[in-house]
Amino acid sequence: MSAPDLLMPKPMFAQTVEALEQVFTVHKLWLAEDTKAMLADLADHVRFIAAGGHSHVDEAMIAGLPKLEIIANFGVGYDSVDAAAAARHGVIVTNTPEVLNEDVADLAMALLLATIREVPQADSFVRQGRWLAQDYPLTRATLRGRTLGIVGLGRIGKAIARRAEAFGLTIAYCGRRRQADVSYAYHADMRALAEAVDTLMIIVPGGAETRHLVDAEVLKALGPEGVLINVARGSVVDEDALVAALREGTILAAGLDVFADEPRVPPALLALDNVVLLPHVGSATVHTRRAMGQLVVDNLVSWRDGRGPLTPVAETPWPRIKA
Repeated sequence: MSAPDLLMPKPMFAQTVEALEQVFTVHKLWLAEDTKAMLADLADHVRFIAAGGHSHVDEAMIAGLPKLEIIANFGVGYDSVDAAAAARHGVIVTNTPEVLNEDVADLAMALLLATIREVPQADSFVRQGRWLAQDYPLTRATLRGRTLGIVGLGRIGKAIARRAEAFGLTIAYCGRRRQADVSYAYHADMRALAEAVDTLMIIVPGGAETRHLVDAEVLKALGPEGVLINVARGSVVDEDALVAALREGTILAAGLDVFADEPRVPPALLALDNVVLLPHVGSATVHTRRAMGQLVVDNLVSWRDGRGPLTPVAETPWPRIKA
């Protein structure tokens, strides 16, 4: 009996591909000379999709695969998969929560520290030989006395909060709802949170629901000593508004691991010296990528064997600025 057919739209972590090939017949869409022809040929066979972070699984693809039962997404964020369309077609979507919490939280704090203390700028200062002529200027910002507003106090948000508390930061948050078991100050919308803090940490899902959740009004509320850190999705922040806020001193600085049109970073951001830029590496360690890949495999195998999905996704609306 042949292994069941699985579609892989884009390349994935090599060990994940190897593991999937042991239990499925893997069809690599990105290698096809004619992707439409491959999808048509597979229409009556594919029951499984393994979707990497750069895959786009839209309603047209889902509708064109009438035997499709499950889409296993590599990553906790699944905005590249049309989960609403999948639900309409009776298709399960899974993601990879928990296994990346600690590495992403570590990176988030590293990016916060690098932004506040200008670590990349100081590194460049040394490499350029400028230290021979003068000391590096004192940084305007410090973590001392700051209040961190976490936008999205989920699994990763809580892991960030634990680390932030160890640095002496006061914590507040905005999320889908107030959490009964959390003692941090809760704010029901983004503007209220931004007004109450001087540092925003973004760790929410991407997609239409959270698009431009952080806009010019939120940045203005954050204020001239404000620091924005985004380790979520680039779409959550209005990039044009952010560039203007950084140029005009509306906020002090930003640290970004994600961008609206990755891997393309706006030249306007590249030209600024009060922003730290990373190439979307929040979960990018071998340890964590292995664990994420194994959870993709485990979800698909569990479904194949009739045990159901291990980590199905669920969606709830996000609060925006109230009128």
